[in-house]
Amino acid sequence: MAFSWKEKLPEELQQKITDVEKQIAGKLHEIDEQVVYNQMRVLECFRKHHVAEEDFAGSTGYGYDDLGRAKLDAIYADYFHTDDAIVRPQLISGTHAITTSLFGVLRPNDTLFYLTGMPYDTIQQVIGVVGNEAGNMKDYKIDFDYAPLLDDGKVDFDFAEKKLRENKTIKVVAIQRSRGYALRKSFTVSEIKEMISFVRQVLPNVIIFIDNCYGEFSETQEPTEFGADLMAGSLYKNAGAGIAKTGAYIVGKKELIKQAGNRLNVPGAGKNEGATIGHMRDMYHGFFVAPSVTGDAIKGAIFTSALLEKMDLDVSPKWNDARTDLVQTVNLGSPQAMIDFCSAIQHYSPVNSFVDPVPSKMEGYEDEEIMASGSFTEGSTIELSSDGPMRPPYTLYIQGGLTYAHVKIAISNAVKETFF
Repeated sequence: MAFSWKEKLPEELQQKITDVEKQIAGKLHEIDEQVVYNQMRVLECFRKHHVAEEDFAGSTGYGYDDLGRAKLDAIYADYFHTDDAIVRPQLISGTHAITTSLFGVLRPNDTLFYLTGMPYDTIQQVIGVVGNEAGNMKDYKIDFDYAPLLDDGKVDFDFAEKKLRENKTIKVVAIQRSRGYALRKSFTVSEIKEMISFVRQVLPNVIIFIDNCYGEFSETQEPTEFGADLMAGSLYKNAGAGIAKTGAYIVGKKELIKQAGNRLNVPGAGKNEGATIGHMRDMYHGFFVAPSVTGDAIKGAIFTSALLEKMDLDVSPKWNDARTDLVQTVNLGSPQAMIDFCSAIQHYSPVNSFVDPVPSKMEGYEDEEIMASGSFTEGSTIELSSDGPMRPPYTLYIQGGLTYAHVKIAISNAVKETFF
């Protein structure tokens, strides 16, 4: 008996989806090839380091002599082409890993310089640009500066060079790969390679830090392959594949990883302490399947972009643009459309599908936020979610999806409930 998952959708929408599926088929094949390449690289790391059942046992107390933890660090360092790594459940988020990295290497009267414009809201709180939280960088007399982006969302290299040459206290130049809540496009690895080369020409000895959140496995290369000194990301984004329940990673030069470890734990113990208890199996498993899950999420984003563009909406990236992360944006134009679309994503989630998202204030953000996240792991953005600040042009940021099939179902029904 013939059947179709589209049968409960309006006929006009069914036709649009059929057209989209044909339109994007070639692009999805490219993603499938990328997934196989990245999966091969991860598999080679696992084989090289002789991953075994006993590596999943975990440790308690101080976490001394945790061989599985040390091996996972080595696998991350290998994959990202760095000297060393810290992969820990004690790192509670991407923001925490970024903060640990930066506080690890910055000292009073040093300057942190963002090459890619103002960082996103939670990092602004860490720096002290907004809010006045005790323990922020301003509290430690760490200075901050940045190069505003050009109107087209690109780096203003002329302005940045002037700043970098004038300010003798700049110790870290930071590059944010993903757009955050900005309207600019996320930066591809080739663009970041150009940024790294530029910084090295102007300040050869400065520390170059990469915020890699949402970026892992979305291309076949990573920024650390081109000379970045330190990089961080979250395990409940790409690198944990929806399997890791918590944690984040930091990769980079050995001395800088030592400093980050001292900041995370205590000076002297550094990365050599930290119980992993029951997390190791999930962290290994998540990293192994991350190329495939990330690929499905990107395929979902391509479908989302193409379908929403057929609805005459302003989307970024376009369906056939180069992808460097999971984030897909759509400008919905009104607060009600934003609420309706976000609500539909929640209603077509596996967890808390009965909940209605309500715009509200959230810690670390300036405006009221609306968020749909019916995920197995709280706050997981490798799982399908959508969120955004309630401010014009009412841009919704859609990311993740453990399976391409789930994204297609949820997005199609969100279009139905918002526009039909």
